[in-house]
Amino acid sequence: MPASRANRMTWVGTGIGLILLLVAVVVGVSWRADRSAPESSPQVSLSHIHGMAVNPADGLLYVATHHGVVRVSNTEATAVGDSRQDTMGFTVVGPDHFIASGHPAPGESGPGQLGLIESTDAGRTWRVVSLTGQADFHALRSVEGVTYGLESGTSSLLASQDRLTWEARSRIEAHDLAIDPQRPDTMLASTQQGLQRSTDGGRTWRPSAGPIVLLLDWSARDRLNAIDVNGRILRSSDGGATWSPTAGSTPGAPAAFATHGEVLYVATLDGQVLRSNDAGATWEPMLTSQS
Repeated sequence: MPASRANRMTWVGTGIGLILLLVAVVVGVSWRADRSAPESSPQVSLSHIHGMAVNPADGLLYVATHHGVVRVSNTEATAVGDSRQDTMGFTVVGPDHFIASGHPAPGESGPGQLGLIESTDAGRTWRVVSLTGQADFHALRSVEGVTYGLESGTSSLLASQDRLTWEARSRIEAHDLAIDPQRPDTMLASTQQGLQRSTDGGRTWRPSAGPIVLLLDWSARDRLNAIDVNGRILRSSDGGATWSPTAGSTPGAPAAFATHGEVLYVATLDGQVLRSNDAGATWEPMLTSQS
């Protein structure tokens, strides 16, 4: 594989330890949770984008970066609130309800591993939920009350039904994770060896059909999207049993991927955020900035 392509395949975690049960040691403790924090701060540039999702409360895209969460529109990117953690794992679980993980941004104080943090005001403020100082999730997904996290230090897949107590299900060196929206025990993981499938909540895995992909988004039972190592947009209507390429591909090396209905969003490694309404055939820049 050429070096330029290998650089696009940064795979999560190398550890071998298995965490059996991790119980929250801090619950409800504020993480720079200043309720008087401003709703947003002036426009910012984007760098080191780790994840993104659309907030159903306002229909806008929220992007997790090296310096906190940023709200992106067609004309600007605005830092939300005053918390500047290096937001790694990130997902939107409901209107204005976000969960995330990571570590403090450079120069910021706080535990080296943030564990699971939560915002119920669209990222203005955050509080610690569990695993502070114990886990750094580089992927988070939540479906039907079950939350999964890929812990970067141990390559462990952890699962929780209350986001307080966690069970380690398996070890898998994966780049991304997608959960069946109607069956939370069914999931796909993108790995260097190809797609892996689990039907028992991540306890066991087996190879799945399809090419090697980097990023996944499973927004509906019959709407599974992926970006392969060549930047092609792929779609599956049968949960990943078969795949079809669309007419499109990403305009640069992809860093994060999200969908909202028929709209595709991609963030590139050089800090661009783009939107496509035609399965990736054409892309509209939402924001362009250099890291």
